[in-house]
Amino acid sequence: MHMPSPSPALAEPILEMRGISKSFPGVKALSDVALALRPGRVTALIGENGAGKSTLVKILTGIYRPDGGEIRVDGAPVRFETAADAQAAGITAIHQETVLFDELTVAENIWLGHAPRGRFGLISWAAMRARSAALLHSVDADIDPRTRLKDLSIGQRHLVAIARALSVESRIVIMDEPTAALSHKEVEDLFRIIERLKAKGKAILFISHKFEEVWRIADDFAVFRDGKAVGAGGLADVNHGDLVKMMVGRAVDQVFPKTPARIGETVLAVENYCHPTEFDGVSFTLRRGEILGLYGLVGAGRSEVCQALFGVTRPSAGTVTLEGRPITVAAPADAIRAGIVYVPEERGRHGAILPMGIAENISLPSLHRTARRGFLRMAEEFALARTYAERLDLRAASLSQPVGTLSGGNQQKVVIGKWLATGPKVIILDEPTKGIDIGSKAAVHAFMSELAGEGLAVIMVSSEIPEILGMADRVVVMREGRMAGTFDRAGLTPETLVRAATGNEGGA
Repeated sequence: MHMPSPSPALAEPILEMRGISKSFPGVKALSDVALALRPGRVTALIGENGAGKSTLVKILTGIYRPDGGEIRVDGAPVRFETAADAQAAGITAIHQETVLFDELTVAENIWLGHAPRGRFGLISWAAMRARSAALLHSVDADIDPRTRLKDLSIGQRHLVAIARALSVESRIVIMDEPTAALSHKEVEDLFRIIERLKAKGKAILFISHKFEEVWRIADDFAVFRDGKAVGAGGLADVNHGDLVKMMVGRAVDQVFPKTPARIGETVLAVENYCHPTEFDGVSFTLRRGEILGLYGLVGAGRSEVCQALFGVTRPSAGTVTLEGRPITVAAPADAIRAGIVYVPEERGRHGAILPMGIAENISLPSLHRTARRGFLRMAEEFALARTYAERLDLRAASLSQPVGTLSGGNQQKVVIGKWLATGPKVIILDEPTKGIDIGSKAAVHAFMSELAGEGLAVIMVSSEIPEILGMADRVVVMREGRMAGTFDRAGLTPETLVRAATGNEGGA
């Protein structure tokens, strides 16, 4: 079993990031963060969803440029204007979803963009296949270089991605959730390859939500929280409890203005809900006036359960009962008619039609209320939209303003208003405050609390532990498509949630 290497007498870093900051409209993704990657060592980058890990990887690979700070390779400052600049510096990334091309052969994928050349500068296909075979052999991949990528398993595709990384003489290898879709045997194979890369002096940045993997393969750690670096060092110097506290060390404050609600009878009952690939054996109840939190890490299956409840996907087994009556939801129209609505995580892509005006978006699911004999009545459409715009304190120049020109928080209010106009019994809010500023978060939370106070049953999917602790009456934690536990609000701690979500049930 791998044991973290002791921290004294470390080699000088191959790569250092100092004071790196990056902002997007309304969001400070990274604030003055630092990171050091050393030869022959695996550094685990740890943090909740939204902590800034993905932004950092995109800066390292030349996709984003930082607003401030400095990157040094071998002690010399560098600037990555493009992905090619990062690759030229010896940096490569292997993502959870392998960025390869299905219709090309394995050899073509490995050498795409830097194929070996022969006479007259033409591609040497024989050299490409021979070098590919050698690289694949070095990672224990028994794959014919002439095979098309689409004919390989997910695990084999990851091996091809690693072979591609080695083909460009990478010194720094970034692995972003590399085990998410791998079998147990494929994970073991990957860890053997990582040990081999370490022995060759590669510096590896390993991103994973699974604590058992971090402890199995990493030597060093860096913890991000809310876009800030809150801890770094050797894994030999910390324990599980230390890392959990670094990840979640925030107080629940005025951002979560929850008011006590009178929780009534059961509105929704989900029993043994299953999907062929996304989740299995999910059961829970939701009561009138209750906010039920769904917490889990990336890939846990939370959003997938909610999408099935709304009819976006079809479950393979299980029952759904609404107000004591079994219902079948084969499409979103069935869910809306029954009284279940869903505010999606990606509001810009799935929740609103951005070029259309506020009034048109809010009235869209309620055209039966604003149209007569097939003709839309503009006055009624605007009256309906005005009711919910005022109720949500929507800030806009007029109800005709295109939704795409609004701030993230006001876009979210439009999507919530659109579904409230249908008069639902259950509202599902998937990451309701993702990408919006602190003031808008507080407004959304206040309105969520108001809805529960009026007797609406609310399901809130969230990756933010303070939001879960601050707003939910009960919490269902999911892990790898299954329920890992159900917890009441009273006495619930961040550590309990993280341990359930990561499978780290042991103590500190």
